[in-house]
Amino acid sequence: MKAIMNKMSSSKQIKSPHIPVLLPQVLESFSSLETGILIDCTLGYGGHSSALLKAHPNIKFIGIDRDPEALEFSKKRLEPFKNRIQLLQGDFSKQLPIILKEKKEVVGILADFGVSSLQLDKQERGFSFESESLDMRMDPSASLSAYDVVNNYSKERLSSIFRDYGEISQAKQLAQAIVDKRSHQTINTAKELAQLGKNILRKKGKTHPATQMFQAIRIEVNDELGEITRLLDTLEEYHQNGLIVSLITFHSLEDRLVKNRFRKWSRKCICPIDAPRCTCGANHALGYELNRKPISATNKEQKENPRSRSAKLRSFCFTI
Repeated sequence: MKAIMNKMSSSKQIKSPHIPVLLPQVLESFSSLETGILIDCTLGYGGHSSALLKAHPNIKFIGIDRDPEALEFSKKRLEPFKNRIQLLQGDFSKQLPIILKEKKEVVGILADFGVSSLQLDKQERGFSFESESLDMRMDPSASLSAYDVVNNYSKERLSSIFRDYGEISQAKQLAQAIVDKRSHQTINTAKELAQLGKNILRKKGKTHPATQMFQAIRIEVNDELGEITRLLDTLEEYHQNGLIVSLITFHSLEDRLVKNRFRKWSRKCICPIDAPRCTCGANHALGYELNRKPISATNKEQKENPRSRSAKLRSFCFTI
């Protein structure tokens, strides 16, 4: 594990450039915690974390993020809690198994799978439609970038990504347009890519036509669905009694992974659906969902923070 915070210089409380979504609901999901360790797998700019640290003065905290810029910001923001926290850089899917093997007092796990406002707004990160770069890496040191995907992937592979990760009906046409474009000149900027998508894809309401295309490429670059799957696998293997898990998703692909796994963990009977009667003992549930249906942002929050519109919170409590 690579700890990036051993000593912290004194600084004033810093205001986050990122508004944490569903904050009251996240706090409520962990309201029963009194002592132990809470892990934020996607620390970001410390919005959820600082609120949880304030609400739980006896809780210790571990924050993980692959983005060094976010960690550096949170290092300063969380300075008032320096005696209770540890910050780690890396993929949460790699860090979490190590932590859960070493520390048996983990009582809560939070993950917010959305892209942060600063990543979207900072032009050089290449996440936004107006960016003059084509990057989209959450970890700037990672080898694969959006530039590589767009300029080097085959038409078939691009089409598959757009279909599977963007749920785009015109996946083949979009892939062909990219291949045609790059046969004449390299696609160097997100701005160029967004315009190409705008020419092919239909606009849905106020959403930019290229939104799903950018989502698909970003998922590929950062292996986002793979990270979530590995997180869920780790929890299934190393969960402890009383552990509360709260996960925030932002699109159907993420939510489906979480929903299906929580339903699996809640299932008492694992007999085949067509079995005439239960023979398994109906005692296989690992716990229960704190809310059967996902929690969404209120109308007030959606107006104040438009990026919360697609956010969904699901929480699970392990009891075995």
